[in-house]
Amino acid sequence: MNNTFPTEGNLSGLSRKDFQKEINDKETDLFILKNKKGMEVAVTNYGCAILAIMVPDKNGKYANVVLGHDSIDHVVNSPEPFLSTTIGRYGNRIAKGKFTLYGEEHELTINNGPNSLHGGPTGFHARVWDADQLAENIIQFNYISADGEEGFPGNLEVEMVYRLEEEENALVIEYRATTDKATVVNLTNHGFFNLAGISNPTPTIENNIVTINANFYTPIDEVSIPTGEIAKVEGTPMDFTTPHAVGERINDKFQQLIYGAGYDHCYVLNKIETGSLDLAATCFEPNSGRTMEVYTTEAGVQLYTGNWLNGFEGAHGATFPARSAICFEAQCFPDTPNKPHFPSATLLPGDEYQQVTIYKFGVEK
Repeated sequence: MNNTFPTEGNLSGLSRKDFQKEINDKETDLFILKNKKGMEVAVTNYGCAILAIMVPDKNGKYANVVLGHDSIDHVVNSPEPFLSTTIGRYGNRIAKGKFTLYGEEHELTINNGPNSLHGGPTGFHARVWDADQLAENIIQFNYISADGEEGFPGNLEVEMVYRLEEEENALVIEYRATTDKATVVNLTNHGFFNLAGISNPTPTIENNIVTINANFYTPIDEVSIPTGEIAKVEGTPMDFTTPHAVGERINDKFQQLIYGAGYDHCYVLNKIETGSLDLAATCFEPNSGRTMEVYTTEAGVQLYTGNWLNGFEGAHGATFPARSAICFEAQCFPDTPNKPHFPSATLLPGDEYQQVTIYKFGVEK
């Protein structure tokens, strides 16, 4: 593990010693990424969790705009185990924890009602990755997921890079993966964002103005599994093709919002072509003036409005109540292995899984 870049004196106030621990015979640590514009991102190699994203508001004041923890023990024992981590082998839900691939049925660990969620309880979010900080603004993570881990077939070799653009405040996430056996792969980052900045209590994101470049979404049933329908957003509270405040319709008596206790749905992105890197969503926080743009090569993005956050404590005494974060999880559609008409999440030997997702921060004055 290469950690030759200084971590002291960072904007997030995190201490390296609080993140150094041996877990499952591997060392965890704190890494600080910086760009020329003054943006800082703090990460640990446990779950590749993003601990802090420090960006300025309209007055130049820096704050942490992602929900995170201030020690490795808190990350490991977080009431929200997926808090701003990398998710795999399969982000989102797989119905009843089962799927059949080339005639062979695979059973996964159940950890969300009757379903498998985010790769299971010991998915990629709960693993110590190998880390190599290549430059002040770049870190590479590697992990080998063994055949049968959480029930998934094939030895999957994953390489992921977090990179800060030098001339703009953008976090670029690049993923690659290969397998030695047919498997399913759906990697994502579960950043819990609050553009106002985390605090005690962290404010609700209901004033955030959001657009999503999607005319369709995947409706869910009562256990949050897609019904298989690709439904129009037009004429429903799911429509973010034009700017809307998150809180404007989140409590409408609309069955999909009732099922999700708010927004927790996959949007079918309007793509220029399959795999193209396109603008997926925008978010604007009026008080701070901070903005975020999400670009991805993925076919879908899960909008999640932190509906199940319960007020637990995070970094430096900040607390995270319900709806104090917004997530834009770039991904394949949920339960794709059981929905043949959804774009495939299958990865075969000899092929390479690739994804690029960018979170770009700015301000409107």
